[in-house]
Amino acid sequence: MSTTTTRDLASTSPAGTEQTRPRGAWRGNRTFNFWLFTSPFLIGLIVFVYIPIGWSVYLSFFEARFTVTPSDFVGLDNYREILTNGGFTGSLVTFTVFAAFIVPTTWALSLGLALLVNRLRFMRAFYRSVFFLPTACSYVAASLIWKMSLFSGVRFGLANTVLGWFGVADIAWLANPDPPWYWLVIVTARLWLQSGFYMILFLAALQNIPQELYEAAAIDGAERGRQTFRHITLPQLRATSTAVILLLLVAAYQAFDEFFNLLAKTTWGRPPLVELYYTALGQDQNYGKGSAGAVVLTALICFVTLFQGKFMGFGRGDGSK
Repeated sequence: MSTTTTRDLASTSPAGTEQTRPRGAWRGNRTFNFWLFTSPFLIGLIVFVYIPIGWSVYLSFFEARFTVTPSDFVGLDNYREILTNGGFTGSLVTFTVFAAFIVPTTWALSLGLALLVNRLRFMRAFYRSVFFLPTACSYVAASLIWKMSLFSGVRFGLANTVLGWFGVADIAWLANPDPPWYWLVIVTARLWLQSGFYMILFLAALQNIPQELYEAAAIDGAERGRQTFRHITLPQLRATSTAVILLLLVAAYQAFDEFFNLLAKTTWGRPPLVELYYTALGQDQNYGKGSAGAVVLTALICFVTLFQGKFMGFGRGDGSK
């Protein structure tokens, strides 16, 4: 009886193994599962990002007006024209200064908000949500609110109403570049929209700092405040600060929505993307020249971010000097 049972199991087990092996092999194949889940995103990245970038670089060496199909090879003529265009080079210089101002301002405001929220003992989630909520707002909607309600330039605008209480005459915030009041409108809108997001990043980093460091500093006699912030908090936030500054630099050079909606079709205060927008989609629709400007702008962003990352030690380990 036992011999028969053993023989039956021996004869049936290979067949059962062969039937279940393919299913187990597919289910346990990590490489297959990886490509199964990442291939849709990879295909989208190639189709909607890498191919357009490659086509833009290719198009920058050709004459292409009113069509994205290149006609005549012009070499570096498009680059020569865009770099001698006063509007484009002026926008690069202007927004380099703009980035040098808006990046540290947003960094300091975001870090300050994170420190305040992190110190709260009650309603922390409420204030965290309140400061983060503007991030969900569209740049277009925020620009229209700033333009039509806060800085409308008429007597009934909120900014002019408050200034009128102190005897200040109405200011045309967006009417002319002298004095450049429009920068106040744009900077306040961008600070309101961006600070909450980077506050969340700093808040997460603050909560990951070991409390033993502050306790050891208190035992050594360090004052809780300026000294602990300088010697403990800031060094522990180095990686987060580097990432935040990199994101802010890229966002500053990619500014478009608020400038396009606030300044309309003015010839002053244009960021590089708005200037390229009118170059590629204006009256001439010079896609070759616009593509050359896009390549120049991308190279500038890469250079600035790599320099900043090298300066702040992005990617270095904790033990490196």
